[in-house]
Amino acid sequence: VGAPRCGASLNELNKPLKIELNANANCIWQIQRNTNQTIRLIFSYFKFAPSSSCETENIKVYDGPSTSSPLLGQVCNTTDAVPVFQSSSDSATFLITTNSAAFKRNFFVFYYYFSPGTKIENCGGQLAGPNGTLTTPNYPASYPPFTYCIWHIQTAKNTKIQLQFRDFFLELDPNCQFDFTAVYDGLTTNSSLLGKVCGLAQPAFESSSNAMTVVLSTDYANSYRGFSAQYTSVPLPGPAEPDVFLTCSSDNMKIVLSKSYLASLGYNKTHLQLNDPSCRPVVTDSVIFSFPLGSCGTTKKDEGHSITYTNIITLSATGNIITRQKSIQIIAKCKMGNNSTLEVIYITQNNTIQNTTAVGRYNVSMAFYNSDSFSNPVRQFPYYVDLNQTLFAQVSLHSTDPNLLVFVDTCTASPEPNSGSLTYDLIRSGCNKDDTVVTYPPHEHYGRFKFNAFRFLRSSPSVYLQCDILICDSKTTSSRCTEGCVSRHKRDLSYTWKTNTIVGPIRLRRELRSADHSESLTKAAAEESPNLQQYSFYALSFVVLISNVIIVVAVVLKYRKRHAGYGYQTIQSS
Repeated sequence: VGAPRCGASLNELNKPLKIELNANANCIWQIQRNTNQTIRLIFSYFKFAPSSSCETENIKVYDGPSTSSPLLGQVCNTTDAVPVFQSSSDSATFLITTNSAAFKRNFFVFYYYFSPGTKIENCGGQLAGPNGTLTTPNYPASYPPFTYCIWHIQTAKNTKIQLQFRDFFLELDPNCQFDFTAVYDGLTTNSSLLGKVCGLAQPAFESSSNAMTVVLSTDYANSYRGFSAQYTSVPLPGPAEPDVFLTCSSDNMKIVLSKSYLASLGYNKTHLQLNDPSCRPVVTDSVIFSFPLGSCGTTKKDEGHSITYTNIITLSATGNIITRQKSIQIIAKCKMGNNSTLEVIYITQNNTIQNTTAVGRYNVSMAFYNSDSFSNPVRQFPYYVDLNQTLFAQVSLHSTDPNLLVFVDTCTASPEPNSGSLTYDLIRSGCNKDDTVVTYPPHEHYGRFKFNAFRFLRSSPSVYLQCDILICDSKTTSSRCTEGCVSRHKRDLSYTWKTNTIVGPIRLRRELRSADHSESLTKAAAEESPNLQQYSFYALSFVVLISNVIIVVAVVLKYRKRHAGYGYQTIQSS
């Protein structure tokens, strides 16, 4: 075994490399040989500095004679697999970089040239039945050198796989660096590693789903009889359905997870994080992530006539959670498409995907304003105007994405709030059809234009304004929102979303004066009524008073008439 200090140029057909490196290494190994074969490069053991990150300490493998060749992949401290790389030609390069930590790193690498078309009998394959067996090539005789076999096992849905090695004998090594069997919890070697074994044993493994991958890798020496294994499928215990909900609006994404679902996976609220770990959930009866579309690490992808916003909830093991626990990501996507929003959320458990979908919309509104400052909206409807008065209209997109543009494509006026009635064109395909229309350049989330109250109002008591609105990504070149007025044959330009909005009714102010006059008459009549009642009361009181006076006078006169013959005279004394 060669032990070069820092890099080397290699041209042997095969070679094992035991590498020891210290801090601040930057070493390159180049493998090249003039042959029609390709290279298989296996990193069967690696030990980086503890707590090192993939950015500061790693192995990078390139498909060619230098580090300028295409990158095949990377190995670092978090790699949960036995990395195996295959070149496309007769050359390969790998670079090992270490950080400044004082620690002795150890790596075991071996490579060999081989012909990709060469077949070895009983070496790997697809197994799909509810149970089956797999054995190494030549079993129970010794397996051949430089063997690399992959078995993919997949059983029925809602089952898991139990794998038992009845007989197992591979070259013995404490780190299983030379000959080994690796078992993965999924359909590929990119799935979580369940274990790597060698020597004399009877290991057993169990998958978390209906897929498992088994790999046999051997070097050039010390071959033994290999293994014989049997697998069986057993039903998965429920509940299996994800209890996860996603809601998308034009400015917000909301993900709700039930605590019971998290518990069924072996996790709780402390194990969750978004792309941006600083965005934490609100915990009530459920665990709720709610955040603006442009925050928390949300990514945005323009896909022609739609924009997709994506964020990922990662369920990571902490504390006493074992590291072999299933790898789970909850991927939430808000796809803003034509006239609707497609909400997609799916859960990945080692490449097993479950989907949920729903439908929403962008939030777009239209309003009239009192001036071209567009600061004071008209809030009272009907909106009474004078003939030829300038009206200012604004369409608003309520979104937190700063890279969206709003474009007013078509606007018509009609006497009814439906498209089936007679219409009058103000704007058509971004072109002004009325002489009084003036459109303003697209401004962030607003589309603005002005026009004069038109003759339509002479013959119709009410008018509604209906507009077709386009929403574009400002980073897209030659989008429909920046082209303005275009001819019919050039209208196949990029936009993300299209919707329709309506505002109204608009009425002539003379109707308001008529209504005000009618209201004044009614009010005057209402004010006059209590005055008449008060006058009637005074008149009645006066009549009663006069009647009482007449009665008193009549009584007095009658009394005087009755005593008219009586009088007083002097009585003379005798």
